[in-house]
Amino acid sequence: AHIDLIIGPRGSPAESAFANALVNNKDGFTSLMAVVAPNLLTKPATVMFSKVTIKGAKQAVQMFGPAQRAVAMAVADSVADGTIPADEADNLFICVGVFIHWLAEDDKKIQEFNY
Repeated sequence: AHIDLIIGPRGSPAESAFANALVNNKDGFTSLMAVVAPNLLTKPATVMFSKVTIKGAKQAVQMFGPAQRAVAMAVADSVADGTIPADEADNLFICVGVFIHWLAEDDKKIQEFNY
């Protein structure tokens, strides 16, 4: 597993990429918001998208489960430890491309490797 990340302030290309990721879903490539718990978004707002075509329920559950939690917790922890300044969190947008190998089986490793 690995991720690619874009981060930038309101009005930047990162904000445009964030909006495009939310509205430009295609079969097998669905974007999702990073949440630390149901209905609890991270700040900065973070959108995730798969870099591999999701072809079945197993892959969808991996993306919407351990990978989503890992990215959300990494963002939240980055604010908590000051890597991302808390006073800028409401003005930043993050886009995360997530790669999960299609043969991946271990949800703990998926979460660990995407954190």
